[in-house]
Amino acid sequence: MESLEKQALQVAKEIVVKFIEVGRISPANFAEHFAEIYTEILSTVGGGAASSPAKANKHKDKAE
Repeated sequence: MESLEKQALQVAKEIVVKFIEVGRISPANFAEHFAEIYTEILSTVGGGAASSPAKANKHKDKAE
């Protein structure tokens, strides 16, 4: 696992833990949310494209 992936994994873990602490995510549905959060963080810090066309259009509109 590359350093960037390890850092994204750590950040995703911290975010999910914080969401559990504030009640936004329950430990029972942790698995449903973790992969999506990790993927989004990895694409953001890796400079990848937005994960969906709708998000890409939303960011494009803000830039104009």
